Amino acid sequence: MSCLSRTLVLLVAVAIAIPQSHAALRAGTAIVDITPKEWPLPLRGAFHPRIVDSARDPLRVRSLVLDDGKTTIALALVDSCMVHREVLDPAKEQISKATGIAEANIMVCATHTHSAPFSNAIHDTPEERAYQKLLLAGIVESVSSAAGNRQAATIGWGSHELTDEVFNRRWHLKAGKMPANPFGSKKDKVKMNPPRSADVLDRPAGPTDPEVSVLYLKDERGRPLSVFANYSLHYVGNTGPQASADYFGEFARLMQHRLPQRAGNFVAMLSNGTSGDINNINFRNPRPRRAVFEQIGVVASKTADAATHAIKGITKTAGEVKLTMRQREITLKHRVPSGELLERAKKILETPLKPSERNTLERIYAQRTLELAKLAPDTRVIVQAIRIGDLGICTLPFEVLVEIGLELKKKSPAGDTFVVELANGAYGYLPTPQQHELGGYETWLGTNKVQLDASEILVGNLLEMLDELF
Repeated sequence: MSCLSRTLVLLVAVAIAIPQSHAALRAGTAIVDITPKEWPLPLRGAFHPRIVDSARDPLRVRSLVLDDGKTTIALALVDSCMVHREVLDPAKEQISKATGIAEANIMVCATHTHSAPFSNAIHDTPEERAYQKLLLAGIVESVSSAAGNRQAATIGWGSHELTDEVFNRRWHLKAGKMPANPFGSKKDKVKMNPPRSADVLDRPAGPTDPEVSVLYLKDERGRPLSVFANYSLHYVGNTGPQASADYFGEFARLMQHRLPQRAGNFVAMLSNGTSGDINNINFRNPRPRRAVFEQIGVVASKTADAATHAIKGITKTAGEVKLTMRQREITLKHRVPSGELLERAKKILETPLKPSERNTLERIYAQRTLELAKLAPDTRVIVQAIRIGDLGICTLPFEVLVEIGLELKKKSPAGDTFVVELANGAYGYLPTPQQHELGGYETWLGTNKVQLDASEILVGNLLEMLDELF
């Protein structure tokens, strides 16, 4: 080989070895108030929705836009129980037209507060229609404003464990203690939220995930600019007869005090991790009764402490970082009720309720069985995988059982990974096939709507997407 040839080979090898450079990271933040202006409204998240006419604390859309010079991604968090695609799809289209951000690079998730109005006008009242319009406009304004606020920033990530506020709510009970389910069957092997009695409880049916994960940004002056946190804990509740952002909103407020030298446009947000079977109830050792909103403050404070510890533990921040994002729309089959279940449901609903009677679980699930039978054979759901440097973020549009998030974290090729649930839609609960075998609320027809192996299909897709990114 000639000297010239050897030189060319060497130059090619060096070019391949040099990592591709990225422009300086820019980040933008924004908060938009979406507290209802027209009342009364029913609150989502209960078998018997509460009708309220005020809010205890503001409901908001919080947004973070990141730009590495080649790719721009948007992360938006809505103080809502869940937000459906009938709101999200037009919101993303409008955001993309206003900002140039690709729709596939926009992630919008719900906090899962159970004290927020429905995102879809389920009762079709004027107040609900007005709120749906307000919600859609708020999402568009928040993300668009964040995109317009981009500035030079540095970024880092880390985590800290908070173990004493997460409990698996699915329990094996002692022999003879398992009640029949709303379908008249005694096949369930576990019960959600069982009686807190040693005479009844045997053991939890699954693990927990105590990790509080944090994505942390500072502006060019070194001031805290944004905290995007993630914790696998359901809502806390006990908000009284008012709408509320629950502990997610209180966390955002407290982080302003944990980071006092913050930038003027500082935004903190707490997303919901895989917590479909995780709540804040210690079944073996119940806590004393709390006042309205008291436990929310306790959990928010501990979560803010954990996030602050995670931030203090970040040893490396970067002003240049690679951003990439993948999105897939996946077809899942709807579950189909048997003819026997449909006939039973019809018979249950033939007798109308008296004005003084409340719907029983049996009647509620009879109605859900009939509604499920009317759905199209399949549905299309969005999953996303995001790369921010060596951090991976996965999203799922379900209330996801914790084992699924733990599996994604374990198998992810990223240096660190967390999972956001109820992102880009809301399709009910997502158990594993193994949890389906145990039965219980999270697996019931109507609570879970998609095929029994859906979690395996979605996890497989997300891991393929992560492999593409990393």
